[in-house]
Amino acid sequence: MHLIDPDVWGHKVFTGAWTPAAGGTTPVVSPATGTHLGAIGRAGPEDVRAAADRAADVQPQWAHTPYTDRAAVLRTAGDLLAEHKEEAQRWLRLEGGSARGKAAFSVHVATAELYEAAALASQAHGEVLRTAQPKLSLSRQVPAGVVGVIAPFNFPLILAVRSVAPALALGNAVVLKPDPRTAVCGGALLAEVFRRAGLPDGVLQVLPGGADAGEALIAAPPVRVVSFTGSTAAGRAVGELGARHLKRVHLELGGNSPLIVLADADPGRAAAAGAWGSFLHQGQICMTTGRHLVHERVADAYVDALAAKADSLTVGDPDGAETVLGPLIDAGQRDKVHALVRGSVDAGARLAAGGSYTDLYYRPTVLDGVAPDSPAYATEVFGPVAPVVRFSSTDEAVRLAADSPYGLSLGIITGNPMRGLEVADRIPSGIVHINDQTVDDEPTAPFGGVGDSGTGARFGGTRANIDAFTETQWVTMRADIARHPF
Repeated sequence: MHLIDPDVWGHKVFTGAWTPAAGGTTPVVSPATGTHLGAIGRAGPEDVRAAADRAADVQPQWAHTPYTDRAAVLRTAGDLLAEHKEEAQRWLRLEGGSARGKAAFSVHVATAELYEAAALASQAHGEVLRTAQPKLSLSRQVPAGVVGVIAPFNFPLILAVRSVAPALALGNAVVLKPDPRTAVCGGALLAEVFRRAGLPDGVLQVLPGGADAGEALIAAPPVRVVSFTGSTAAGRAVGELGARHLKRVHLELGGNSPLIVLADADPGRAAAAGAWGSFLHQGQICMTTGRHLVHERVADAYVDALAAKADSLTVGDPDGAETVLGPLIDAGQRDKVHALVRGSVDAGARLAAGGSYTDLYYRPTVLDGVAPDSPAYATEVFGPVAPVVRFSSTDEAVRLAADSPYGLSLGIITGNPMRGLEVADRIPSGIVHINDQTVDDEPTAPFGGVGDSGTGARFGGTRANIDAFTETQWVTMRADIARHPF
């Protein structure tokens, strides 16, 4: 039996059951071939407001469900996703343009997120506090209530489930708005997984939609916490609207992450890591290695190795067994990427590899001799582009790496890991990887950036997830009624 059946989700949104949406429908299209795969419901603001009210009605009962039962639902959801992994991967390739390896990785991590969330349900949720008075004083973490999750197209399954799963485990109801471009693999898939896992109706609702649906979700009075993953520009708008409505907003935004290759690094091995950081999923990752800062002593060898790796990678239909890079998500993204590459070449950069495309397939691109003000260096490209800047001293590398409004991820390649950590201590970043590139994610690790990359670590790991999706409540108890001066 299929987990993702177009006859079930076609022309509908998920409100606990699959129902038509006031906002109409959105076509489901393969970016690889342009094939029409069906149509899914598109939520309008009225759909979102009704979903938020529905979630508020059912959330208290879910919160009072024994944690063992909540954990069982999460474990069953993980089992179902693992059981149907081939089908889930197929839809990530069809709808999201994911190559086979990236699709398999996405399903593996999403399954792990579900299992970690199941374990989260049984974690201690408070502490006994010191008090100078004759009473018991404690703090406890209680569900926030209704959580709104707005997820993007690039890693649609992981970037939805990493908020949805812990929020549910901690007793919240969730309204998920996936990107309409990946509404099946980033929305319908999760709806069906949780429906079949036994989650009560209305505790999770999945409503693909545009900006108007997102605004309605943030403004809806029952929604107390909003988890947003997307661009920095969109995140600013989400944060501003959330502040107006006094919502707690978690923002995981863009990046332009640097990879520093020090003079004592092996340039060939460093370039292999750098290629993965820049070219995985066509560079459409917030953690993508956007800036390669390479010591002049090893720069020539590094660029040669990186360009050779780029030229060797197979770009094509993501369903192909040998394909490494699939298509960019749409023509608008492709044209943005190409304009940044051409603008950098016009500004004096040397095109060492790539720089061309066919349809939505963009060749992995290496730019050498890049100046810090070149378009592809100064801007988050969100495409398979590796700009290389050379430096002559560690102080210069630190200055270049820190000279960015973003602060999501940092990689440092060196023969001396302790020296790498010393360098990292001088560069603001939410994530640091010594002797690795900038792209990594684990359900047990806190994830988030600083500066224009977001509002800090708030996903992953017990502490970050509990902080993100609960409220802290202070409770005191006395043996008898307190006496007061009047």
